[in-house]
Amino acid sequence: MHRYLLNISYIGTTFRGIQKTVNKLEQSRLDTQSIQGCLELALRVFHPTNEIQTVLSSRTDAGVHAIHSTVHVDLERPNGQPYDNAILVGVLNRTFAKQRLPIRVLSSQLVADSFHCRYHATGRTYLYRFAVAKDPPSADENLRNKAYEAYIPVEEIDRCYFLQSPSFDIERVQAAARMFIGVHDFRTFMSVSRQKGPSRDHPMFTVRKVDEINIRPGRSLALAPNASLASETYNYWDIEIKAKSFLYKQVRRIVGALIALGNGRIDERCLYQMLTIPSKNSWDHRVLLAPACGLYLCRVHYRDTFN
Repeated sequence: MHRYLLNISYIGTTFRGIQKTVNKLEQSRLDTQSIQGCLELALRVFHPTNEIQTVLSSRTDAGVHAIHSTVHVDLERPNGQPYDNAILVGVLNRTFAKQRLPIRVLSSQLVADSFHCRYHATGRTYLYRFAVAKDPPSADENLRNKAYEAYIPVEEIDRCYFLQSPSFDIERVQAAARMFIGVHDFRTFMSVSRQKGPSRDHPMFTVRKVDEINIRPGRSLALAPNASLASETYNYWDIEIKAKSFLYKQVRRIVGALIALGNGRIDERCLYQMLTIPSKNSWDHRVLLAPACGLYLCRVHYRDTFN
């Protein structure tokens, strides 16, 4: 038996999420609506003698993308020899291409049997992409309808969050983002998890350390001739957040709160209260959860050179 670390990327638009659904009351079945399920199905091409069980380093929800994530899997070849890593990558990617699945294996390597892609990860970096119209409609217009009338490059559909905000203060957002750096109880910024258990309401579970938050000018992914029109129409921004681990929907809640601040829906005092009074009841309902389409898992970090 040999353990392999797979570095993968994917576009999550059409998937329910990365994690497969497991129903203990039903027989084992394929879950082709998840990244994990599709990966395990593709691995069957190699006909290992053991049952294929992949292990995820990070979980992403429906519509969330990954530039880089990791999975480990144990595979036992009939002759006992390890599979060639280059062949693993090529065959898996060819299988995904045949099925027209937006999943790509970046690389594969043998690791020690004791290696665990989740527990040995030292950090994760997420990126959130959003764009703000340079000439937005006035506040007294129907903003919901204007959002559909506005130009959006087709290449960016489900890849970026577009805002038609009458006034957006990015400098205010950049200054307020510093509040989240460091160790905090992020209970207010955790959505109710599908995973039940009393331990998840315990303060120790909801304490996280955010190492970095950087908000920088971004750029459009549109191709010519759409690229110039997109740049003329929108200011693109990237929010990069790094921590060892995150709570369920924590990043999207933080981004949603910062965008609400930039739009003037809330002020810095509201942010401070949500952060310093950790409770699901502290969440300000003027804040909207940032859509999944703008979120990317950028990197899973390890001490050793595994990727």
